[in-house]
Amino acid sequence: MSNPHKGRTGLNRLIHATGYSIAGLRAAYSGESAFRQEVWLTLVATPLAFWLGRTWVEIALLLGSLLLLLIVELLNSAVEAAIDRVSFELHALSKRAKDIASAAVFLSLVLCAGIWATALWQRLQ
Repeated sequence: MSNPHKGRTGLNRLIHATGYSIAGLRAAYSGESAFRQEVWLTLVATPLAFWLGRTWVEIALLLGSLLLLLIVELLNSAVEAAIDRVSFELHALSKRAKDIASAAVFLSLVLCAGIWATALWQRLQ
């Protein structure tokens, strides 16, 4: 049995995939306050990355850490939505999955903060 939604190829597939991605970004922005906050942080911090970074590698690390944070937050939101779709009932495995996804966001925040703090330290010396 084949999946009827997997029949698209080429440019048609690319167009639809882009639409689904935009819909996902809109859903996350409108439904997830943490994602909204991180988007605004990224928008404010992006110009600062060009001042703070002295080389293209430093700028890429600064911007990449922000992008990674957004990616991990999206995955966290997807895990939470999938679990909530199955059931709102409290369950140890649901809690575990949500806690692990939250820990991934936390670690990406720590990484991002560490990269930015180190770049700021180097710039101000």
